Amino acid sequence: MLAFEVLRAVDERDAYANLVLPPLLRKAREKDGFEARDAALATELVYGTLRRQGTYDAIISACVDRPLREVDPPVLDVLSLGAHQLLGTRIPTHAAVSASVELARVVLGDGRAKFVNAVLRKIARQDLDAWIAEVAPPYEEDAEDHLAVVHSHPRWVVSALWDALGGGRAGIEALLAADNERPEVTLVARPGRSTTEELAAAAETEPGRWSPYALRLAEGGEPGALEAVRDGRAGVQDEGSQLVALALANAPLEGPDSRWLDGCAGPGGKAALLGALAAGRGAALLASEKQPHRARLVERALAGNPGPYQVIAADGTRPPWRPGSFDRALVDVPCSGLGALRRRPEARWRRRPEDLDGFAPLQRGLLTEALRAVRVGGVVGYATCSPHLAETRVVVDDVLKRTGGGELIDARPLFPGVPDLGDGPDVQLWPHVHGTDAMYLALIRRTS
Repeated sequence: MLAFEVLRAVDERDAYANLVLPPLLRKAREKDGFEARDAALATELVYGTLRRQGTYDAIISACVDRPLREVDPPVLDVLSLGAHQLLGTRIPTHAAVSASVELARVVLGDGRAKFVNAVLRKIARQDLDAWIAEVAPPYEEDAEDHLAVVHSHPRWVVSALWDALGGGRAGIEALLAADNERPEVTLVARPGRSTTEELAAAAETEPGRWSPYALRLAEGGEPGALEAVRDGRAGVQDEGSQLVALALANAPLEGPDSRWLDGCAGPGGKAALLGALAAGRGAALLASEKQPHRARLVERALAGNPGPYQVIAADGTRPPWRPGSFDRALVDVPCSGLGALRRRPEARWRRRPEDLDGFAPLQRGLLTEALRAVRVGGVVGYATCSPHLAETRVVVDDVLKRTGGGELIDARPLFPGVPDLGDGPDVQLWPHVHGTDAMYLALIRRTS
């Protein structure tokens, strides 16, 4: 029932599962005595169903006598949950079918429960590999559509990721498969406020792969149980996000280095790390976020920072600060989020190609103003959690051609030890290569 509630919220309210699920789990633990294994199963059902939605839709479509769009969404959610239990877990067939039919009876009524029962019994006749062989077009006939069904991504996303990645079949299959894996929970020990040793002593962890401030939390670990996380001295932050902030902070700079800007600071992870790094050098951070509620999240993330900082609610395309006010500036711009599909699997079904047209002017405007914000010789980091070329290199190239006021710095040396960073000068991280979200960074020095 809990997993069904989350799927309905995702469908009806465009909610995100990572925001809806935790409070429901807490309530279930307090009210219904939910145990850890119950919570783990509910989590797997939610995220597994969302990640494999495209594949399950193709299979369900082969088992019903009408177009899928004519199946009521609540019925489809029950069918998808049942399909995941049958094809994506070790739950016995009879248990998966009976539990799904009982759920349908409770939330949909007896008539629809019979329909669910009939469809799931058809699905149960063969395993996932056999179904994929039946419903996916051959790779040789339509490579993108084959990958879309097999790896459960919209075709346009497959095409965009393949363009950004380049190469042949092996690389794109590895990337799409990585998008369907459960991401690790990565902690950041904010320098001067906490240490990796403190976090390691308080929880079962493994060192981060690349960031000196990163620790990977053991599966099932609760970040909120750690005192340093509750106090804000540490946080949850993908290692790719940490590396982007570190690269900007360590970019070579001539002249003063006392004023830093985070121009798109919400919800505050990079701002908190930048603020801690700036404090260690005697620099001040201004963290700006357009949305007031997100600015409050930034304030919470920075609370207790040992050095000077300020948080403001401001539009980075129409900034209140004077041109040339800063030595370093980061703009982690709003984007399609195609680099974080491991964490927000529902985003792949929500986004459309035309969404990129809406982001494009904002991304260019934010980068243009960030370049104006730094002094001559200052450095701007343009970051985005998307590998889509229209949100990464195309934006940077367009702004540099139009403004003529900056030059790209080779960012690769600022990712020490990180392999396979391409030809530069910008950096694109990948889930299947680096174990991070697909973060992008271009470093630009203002020249005039």
